[in-house]
Amino acid sequence: MSGTTATTATATTTAATAATHAPLRVVVLVGSVRDGSTAPAIAAWFTGVAEQYGGLELDVLDLAGVDLPLAMPAWGGLPSDRATAALDGVTPRLAAADAFVVVTPEYNHSFPAALKNVIDWHRPEWPAKPVGFVSYGGIGGGLRAVEQLRLVFAEMHATTVRDSVSLHGPWSAFGEDGAPRDAAVTEGAAKGMLGQLVWWGRALRTARAALPYQA
Repeated sequence: MSGTTATTATATTTAATAATHAPLRVVVLVGSVRDGSTAPAIAAWFTGVAEQYGGLELDVLDLAGVDLPLAMPAWGGLPSDRATAALDGVTPRLAAADAFVVVTPEYNHSFPAALKNVIDWHRPEWPAKPVGFVSYGGIGGGLRAVEQLRLVFAEMHATTVRDSVSLHGPWSAFGEDGAPRDAAVTEGAAKGMLGQLVWWGRALRTARAALPYQA
């Protein structure tokens, strides 16, 4: 083995080791922008569970506070000043993430337009990163929104984890203190999803450090 090859191999191994042991950076993307939405309370509950899981750096990104326009520039064009200002507060956070958790309601058998908008405004921030879901709604618990989001994230070269957290009728399932009334079931689902997210997050971060993903 030549000196250059050995140095490169050592650097790759060092980067992979660091990627394996560093805290996992997880952006919790709150997808509802409706006034009076239940999403912030659900996100707060989930992050509380995630903080107990350990080894995570959580960044809650609530789209209700992001003034990102629907109008996009032409291919090769520059975004408007309004879009640039919004993206300055969003894009670096998505780029720094090792994994994502999307908190989404179900609107008309799908997910909110604001959530699709922020996904569409970005491309290199998603590939080779895992995505978990916390959904809520009526009897369906938001599962139809999740299944459609899986298709969208597959197109973005992201990896969605198998298990998700599905809250059926969360308006009555959470007490006044913001905690779920059936804590054992909901926390069990959250920890199960987090286990898969962390596994994929660490595996894919190590892989990206060793060999950049070609999207």
